[in-house]
Order: sequence, then C-alpha cells, then structure tokens
Amino acid sequence: MSDTLDTLSWLLDQASRLGADASDAVLFDTTHASTSLRLGKPEGLERAESKAVGLRVFVGQSSAIVSASDTNKSSLEELAQRAVDMARITPPDADSTLAPESLYSRNPADLDLCDHDEPDMQWLSGQCKEAEEAALEVKGITNSEGADASYSLSSINLAIHNGKSLVFCEGYNSSHFSISVSVLAGEGTGMERDYDYTSTRFRNDLDDAEIVGLNAANRTLKRLNPRKVPTCQVPVIFDPRVSRSLLSTLASAISGGSIARGSSFLKDSLHQEIFAPSITIIDNPHIKRGLGSRPFDGEGVKNSKRIIVENGVLTTWLLDMRTANKLKMTTTGHAARGIASPPSPSSSNLYIEKGALTPAELMEDIDSGLYLTETFGMGINTTTGDYSQGAAGFWIENGEITYPVSEITIAGNLRDMFKQMTAANDLVFRYATNAPTVRIDRMTVAGT
Repeated sequence: MSDTLDTLSWLLDQASRLGADASDAVLFDTTHASTSLRLGKPEGLERAESKAVGLRVFVGQSSAIVSASDTNKSSLEELAQRAVDMARITPPDADSTLAPESLYSRNPADLDLCDHDEPDMQWLSGQCKEAEEAALEVKGITNSEGADASYSLSSINLAIHNGKSLVFCEGYNSSHFSISVSVLAGEGTGMERDYDYTSTRFRNDLDDAEIVGLNAANRTLKRLNPRKVPTCQVPVIFDPRVSRSLLSTLASAISGGSIARGSSFLKDSLHQEIFAPSITIIDNPHIKRGLGSRPFDGEGVKNSKRIIVENGVLTTWLLDMRTANKLKMTTTGHAARGIASPPSPSSSNLYIEKGALTPAELMEDIDSGLYLTETFGMGINTTTGDYSQGAAGFWIENGEITYPVSEITIAGNLRDMFKQMTAANDLVFRYATNAPTVRIDRMTVAGT
C-alpha cells in the first residue's frame, strides 16, 4: 500500500506544480472473482484485476475531476495537467472545498475488514453447486434460476494536498465474499420463486452454502398457491429483508443534497420527533467486519458512531463538505467518493436498534394484517413522503401467519409510517443497512 500512497503523493505534487491551489486523489486497486451455475452447469466464470485513480483539483473556487486506469507517471502527469486546465474554465462553486485539516482522521482504527485468503475458482464453483443442489433436493422445488458465488479484495487509498504540502495520506484494504441461490416451485402460471444469500467480509463468517440453499427452497415453497385479498386498511409487519428498505429511504431523505435542494419531505424536521418514541436509529462506520464500515470518510474526515434518530427524534443530517457548506453546518463525516465523481453523503452501517418484543408478539393482537416479504416498483417519493409499492407476503389472521398473498399494493405516507413504527428484537447484521422486523400499525393494502 505504501507504493500506492507514494503514487498519489507524487500525483498531487504534480497538480500543485501545474497550478492547483489544492487537490485530492483516490486510487482503488481491486481483484474480483465470481462463478455462477444453473442446474449444475457452469454459466459464468470471471476473474478481473483493475486499478483506477481519480483526481480532483481546485483552482480558486473552481474545481474539476478526472480519472484514469493508467497509473504510470507520464499518464498521471497528463491527468494532472488536464484537471488543472478544466478547473480553470469551470464556473466557481464556493461550497465545494476540502475539509479543514482539524477534521482529518489521524491514526484510523483497524476495523478488521480484510481477509487476504483469496479462494480459488474451484472453491467458488463448489459453493454454487452445494447451494443449488441443497435447494433442488427439497421436494416441491422444480427449477433453478441459478447460484452465484463471488469474492473481491480492494485497496482504497486517499491523499489530500493543501497546495503546499500533503496533509492526509491513508489507505485500507477490504474484502467481500457472497453466496446466493434462487429457485422455483410449482408449474406453469402457478410457479413461485424466492432466494437466499449470505454476504460477509471474511470467508469463515459465511453461512454454510447448504443452509443458503435450504433457506431458498423453504422460502419458495411457502409462497405456493397465493391468494388475493380485498382492499383494506390493516397493520403491516415488515420482514427484515424489506424493513431495511425503510432505512434506505430515510437515508435518502436526510442526505445533505436533498436537504440543500429542499427536495425532502423531512427538510424542516431536524430535532423533531419523526418516529415513534421507541425507535432509535444509529449509523456506525466502525463496526468490526461491518459491510458498511470505513475507518475515515471519502474526504479524509474522522468518522464515528452517530445516533441519527434518538427516541424518535431526528438529530442530524448526513453531510459531506459541500452540503455542509451549503447548509452552513459542519460535515458529519459521511462523504463517500468514487473515481470520476465528487464526494456525496452516504450512510455506513445504518440500523434500527432492536426493540423489546419478539416478531410473534408484534403480531399477536392482529386480527387481520399483512406480513410483508417482498416489495417492488418505484413508488417511493422522498419529496412528498408518499409510499406505494407492489408487494407480496403472507396474510395474518388472529395473530398467526396463515397463507401467502400476491398481486397487492401497499400504500401510505412515510411520515405516518415512521410515527406508527414498532421494532422487534430480532436485529441481525446481514447487510450494510439493517433493521429488525418492524410493525406499521395502519397501511392501505390494495387487492381485489
């Protein structure tokens, strides 16, 4: 990694020599391998190595971003010249700045994000085979949409130059493993599908491939022979696979860009109660082996665990430097950075804290309601808060899950949904954004 950071330092020195008043650069070095099969036959096998650098320079209040995949010095010098030339003709933007040096992360924590034990293709293919075979052996499973297994190893490096000297130069490694399988049950128009997958930083933390296959099969079989339900207003229980989507919507609504544009239904809600008092939501970039963990943000700023919603009250926006400047606030350390685009706010490990009740206890007083397992469509409007999604799941009667339902739509408004939310105690960290089972007391279910 030291050679990579030396390359970035040299690149920023060149940008300064060519006329940049300040600059920063990122370099991503990635190895990716994946395999896929369907019905026991290989469908894909890929291994790729890539390296790319992104350079942002400031000339006065103007800036420009350029990127390249060639990291030899002659190409990088051309890259720096192109960036400076572009910045000189770019309209000024006083809000686009580097972070103050006092905010930079010093001695970033080791978050245990990298497993250097790269699996071979035979192992990846074996995981696919094991997952699919386990699913297909379950009685009632009639077909497969395929199984996939993948691995990636990335080196993420960031350097920042204030025009006189290098003020930040850090990097870290991260790895990612995953196994997934999707299968079908039934015949003809009565076919149903479902899936399961596991995704972790370390190979040894993966769920067993056979368990992934069995889970996919059992989920699929439970969806057979779905019924339709009449249009009604009932409580809706969100399975953890879909409850986390509510958090993703919240993150979008409280992103500094949305707030600065005035395009969020929560734009006037800072320090107000927007959830039920029992709800606390946290963003923590420093979870060991977390899928969203990072030791510093995309602008080199020190990041830390933050309570986003405390006892129902919204405590903060998600800000990078540009949106913080626009709002006359301080960055919250939520900048994320790509190669060819400027930093923008992004959550890390975002989750709803677990509640006191079990999922069964959330349902026990529901005479009629919906247990939601899947949503689809583009019916979420973060400007108005209107929420409408195609959906599938199971009908609840007298506190018990009874039969599968499909071809329905659920609708409500996010303000009302957040206020009516109750969280169960089954929080599991499987993604970067996680939530337990949650209950929304009243939504419209549109059916027949």
